[in-house]
Amino acid sequence: MEAPPDNDVLWARSLHFTHKDGSPALSGVSLGVREGEILAVTGPRGSGKSTLLGCLAGLVRAQRGEVWFNSVPVHTMGPLTRERLRRDRFGWIDPAPVLVPELNVWENAALPLMLRGTTRRRAKVAAQEWLERLDIGDKARRSPADLTQSERQRVCVARALAPAPTVLFADEPTAPLHRADRGHVLRTLTTAARSHGITVVLATHDAGTAALADRAVSLLDGRRVRTVHLPPAPETEGRAACSLSA
Repeated sequence: MEAPPDNDVLWARSLHFTHKDGSPALSGVSLGVREGEILAVTGPRGSGKSTLLGCLAGLVRAQRGEVWFNSVPVHTMGPLTRERLRRDRFGWIDPAPVLVPELNVWENAALPLMLRGTTRRRAKVAAQEWLERLDIGDKARRSPADLTQSERQRVCVARALAPAPTVLFADEPTAPLHRADRGHVLRTLTTAARSHGITVVLATHDAGTAALADRAVSLLDGRRVRTVHLPPAPETEGRAACSLSA
């Protein structure tokens, strides 16, 4: 068994996964993710992006291959150990917002913290901070049913960030958002990751979203086809326009 590099917080080797219908989702994918890095996993729908994120996060068990987190083998963990790992060290954002309808907005955002044993007061403060950053703090006492689809997704982003996870997995996190909301949420997500040292693995088929990452890995039909080192994203559209006209 090959030991992972010391500077990789996540490391995967030769991951294979086949769906129940026999179609391959991953065919020998290997990659490493450095601590504090924002990595975009790109490719068209059906290329294996979601399956790869699920394997890295311990949600899905690859049929062959290895996954390591901080030099600890995730692929040999039992279900309960993997569940604790996801609860205590990982955050997750789904493509569509899923909230607990019986809880209000801040309770939904604070739920992972309270499951860890954080007091209700401290969990509320942390959740409220992220709700404010995502411009939804005024809806903190509302029910999820009272929110728009875009607002519910921002609550899910706040819920993922509030516990300050070591690694945040985001599977097409801006899919349900309007264009203006998408830019704001992505800026909040990437700024938070850099300021808090959170490693982000982001699945997207959108080139604009991928451009905010430090590096991109592309998948096609379950295989890794190339790695792209991306230049820093321009701070504003205006600055980008100025540089193009210069």
